[in-house]
Amino acid sequence: MAESDSGEKTEEPTAKKLSEARKKGQIARSKDLGTMFVLVGSAIALMFMGNSLVESLAFMMKNQFSLSRQEVMDINALFAVASTNVSLIIKPMGWIFAIIILAAFIGNTLLGGISFSWEAMMPKLSKMSPIAGFKRMFGIKAYVELIKSLMKFFVVFFSAYLLLTSLFEQILSLSIEAIPFNFAHAVDLLLWMFLALGLSLIIIVAVDAPYQKWDHTRQLKMTKQEIKDEHKNSEGSPENKGRIRRTQYEMSQRRMMADVPESDVVITNPTHFSVALKYDASQGGAPQLVAKGIDEMAIHIRTIAKEHGVEIIASPALARSLYYTAEVNEDIPEELFAAVAQVLAFIYQLNEHKKGKAKRPVPLAKSLPIPDDFRY
Repeated sequence: MAESDSGEKTEEPTAKKLSEARKKGQIARSKDLGTMFVLVGSAIALMFMGNSLVESLAFMMKNQFSLSRQEVMDINALFAVASTNVSLIIKPMGWIFAIIILAAFIGNTLLGGISFSWEAMMPKLSKMSPIAGFKRMFGIKAYVELIKSLMKFFVVFFSAYLLLTSLFEQILSLSIEAIPFNFAHAVDLLLWMFLALGLSLIIIVAVDAPYQKWDHTRQLKMTKQEIKDEHKNSEGSPENKGRIRRTQYEMSQRRMMADVPESDVVITNPTHFSVALKYDASQGGAPQLVAKGIDEMAIHIRTIAKEHGVEIIASPALARSLYYTAEVNEDIPEELFAAVAQVLAFIYQLNEHKKGKAKRPVPLAKSLPIPDDFRY
């Protein structure tokens, strides 16, 4: 069997396939990356706002335990004290939650970006299938997650061991420090250890993030036939494109033939090439090529010209030059002005002779002034 028909998904996913997968909510995500950002964000938030939070809690406790008898007996006074206490902790707690939420947002969108999919939120029976559940439990992903869990355990374990070893003397010295400075020192040590343990997950993330991206691409890989089908569906089959091109060509030919009766002269070679020219002296400018063709099309142009009384001049070299260097409905090249001017002048004199207003013109010269670069 040919390689293209093997059905193996060996090709990278196309932009369309990636876009459709994104709409379905299928994007690369690293849970460990989000977890690391949340842990580090929490440590940073507590470091910056921890003192403010502790001071607010200490003031609240002191305020709660120093109520007078009158305040205890007055429900309105109790509500006033409670509202004051709550207002004290709102600001530090608000900043802590804001930093953690921002860290969670960055960590969960850093890989894969922002994506919202209604389709991913819809319930699917396949997710509730016991067979599918067993496949997930004993599949490759399950083994990968097991290896990651073991790695996380050993990374955190060794990181904690190194931290405790390096800070062991400081931890022991807490017992001989004065109160409350030892409490502040202990909290400071705990926060730095918390931050270091969170940052230790960078080792896991450095492995997990590239793997998740690779696995996402692997799942979306396509067969060669799928790429062909997608290309065919998006741009149309070769048969349809050929049919469209033929239709467009026929329409352009019909428009071109409709302009032949309005032309001033048709120059031929005299059998294989035919070009029709039109010159409007009132508007000035250069003569325009309104139609051209070879073989059957050339015969068709000459037939229409004869039916409508358009003069036909045999000039093989000029006919070939105009055919290859001028486009339909565009001015002829400047290099052919002199040769075409002689032809138009001859046609003008011939028309005047037919009206009885002038003598028969001298026959057109067989050799017209055509530059060597324009001879075909």
